[in-house]
Amino acid sequence: MKKIYYLSTCDTCKRILKEIEAPSEFELQDIKSDAITQVQLEEMQNLSGSYESLFSKRARLYKERDLKNKNLSEADFKELILEHYTFLKRPVIINNDEIFIGNAKKNVAAAKASIHG
Repeated sequence: MKKIYYLSTCDTCKRILKEIEAPSEFELQDIKSDAITQVQLEEMQNLSGSYESLFSKRARLYKERDLKNKNLSEADFKELILEHYTFLKRPVIINNDEIFIGNAKKNVAAAKASIHG
């Protein structure tokens, strides 16, 4: 599978998409207009190893709900991501059996190297 989950209203996502120059065989999914499904989230979790690794602790709702002071389980992370798109750490780039989560420079560089070999 070659897929990128991103947010079209996010300048960082737009910059990263431009930077990695994903070939046309990559499917782009704007998670705001096309919500991720439970099956898609489970596929991401299988590649990443945990729901927590896919969870954005920078989300505004994370602070508003005071979630940092709660002891969240893997099931909680999964439910929160499915409940609201901002809880997914973005972008999520899947290149066959490799997954790259978030916008850290080394992560984006690794994704670009994986895509363009």
